[in-house]
Amino acid sequence: MDEFAEVLRTWRVRLSPQEVGLPPGSGRRAPGLRREELATLAGVSVEYLVRLEQGRARHPSPQLLGALARALRLTDDERDHLYRVAGVAVPSAGVVSRHINTGVQRLLDRLGDVPIAVHSAAWDLLWCNPLWAALTGDPSELKAPESNVAWRHFMGPPGVIDFDAQHAEEFSSDLVADLREAVGRYPHDVELAALVARLQAESTDFRIRWSEAHIARHRSCRKTATSTPVGPIEVDCDVLTAPGTDLRIVVYTVAPGSEDESKLALLRVTGAQALAP
Repeated sequence: MDEFAEVLRTWRVRLSPQEVGLPPGSGRRAPGLRREELATLAGVSVEYLVRLEQGRARHPSPQLLGALARALRLTDDERDHLYRVAGVAVPSAGVVSRHINTGVQRLLDRLGDVPIAVHSAAWDLLWCNPLWAALTGDPSELKAPESNVAWRHFMGPPGVIDFDAQHAEEFSSDLVADLREAVGRYPHDVELAALVARLQAESTDFRIRWSEAHIARHRSCRKTATSTPVGPIEVDCDVLTAPGTDLRIVVYTVAPGSEDESKLALLRVTGAQALAP
């Protein structure tokens, strides 16, 4: 684990706070991110991160390694090296990628004035900005499978995003179609197979839709965020993909000059305050 500890420290120190959307702050005695900042970004305790950097922690999970790779803005090659020196198998082409590469991350950083989130091909939430969390609810406490869009849609309580009847039907069918396409593309992904099996077993609606073998691409639609601190906000939802990846980049926008634009601007302030520690 010595090489693991060394590269983890090196990659943390080379990353500036500004590169991850944090203020530079004052009183920094060393360059790069502080341990507590990386711990927050990766969703791990500071104590555990210290043990990892000192080579005292063993057997980090693939989920943790993926979170560290995203937080550290690693390239694909760097991510693979992190997995290898941790003694964990590198994600293969037969499983869903959950890595956000540096080019995509820079794009996300420059779209910070709109609610935006990134999902895997299996619709697992990988990343979102604070405005997304303010609009849809803070996802930081969600664990698998609740962090998966399809699971929440078919199995969870009513959400804070409403559709009209036509778009609700399309969204349900398109989600199932996306998962079917992902299964065909990633036949060796154990987590994806388990998700589909559970949904078939526990959701009659999902099971019926799955049996129809519907194949389609996720479409743009209009939704209403119903439970924001500033009242309902109607948004247009577009799903983008980055070349060379299967990432789903979901962007919410509002009509210029509309009341919804004014509400979203207010939410940038009130939402950030509510989510601040």
